[in-house]
Amino acid sequence: MAPAKTPWAARTVRAGRDSETRTLLLDSAARVFARLGYARTTIAGITEEARVSRATCYVYFASKADVFRAVAGRVRDAFLAAHEVPGVDADDPHALAHESITALLAAYAAHLELMTVIEHQALADPEIQEIWREIRERPIRRAARYVERVTARGLADPAAPGRAVAEAMAGMLEQFARIVTADPARHDEVVDQVTAMYLRLLGVPPRDAAGAGTSAGHR
Repeated sequence: MAPAKTPWAARTVRAGRDSETRTLLLDSAARVFARLGYARTTIAGITEEARVSRATCYVYFASKADVFRAVAGRVRDAFLAAHEVPGVDADDPHALAHESITALLAAYAAHLELMTVIEHQALADPEIQEIWREIRERPIRRAARYVERVTARGLADPAAPGRAVAEAMAGMLEQFARIVTADPARHDEVVDQVTAMYLRLLGVPPRDAAGAGTSAGHR
């Protein structure tokens, strides 16, 4: 006879299932919102995409607006996570640029349609407006601080103030993400091109000129 499950073990199993169901709903909702926009999306459409009942959806979310806020929050978290590049030498602008741009380009490419919906919905929903501000503003502020830091250390001579360089990069990444989405085979080429343009904006000498050899990302 199998041993009886303890109450703690049973709660853990339920929590795991709950997490899986919530993730399924959010993944499905993200696809539907991206495909149809906010106004045309319904709870019925989300649950049909997820292949669960409406009652199941209402266990986790009170309304369509509640689902959308959770979806938008996940997009925000993805962009903030893309700025974390563990294992890369912060004193190596070439390697840091290549890895950061790879991660950010992936974030933009994965969420282009949703970002349009989030931006539009931010006009009517203060909570979404705050999430949108974090998606757009926090990465730019972070990038601007980095530009100022490497400039102060003499590692860069940017073509413009840090804020302007960061805003230019955000626009460039969004535009080139459309190219990668349309033609995924160009991913590596686009990463190299955007990295090269960013380093020019940043005013970082070519790696050979800096006497630092060639990074693994550019071999």
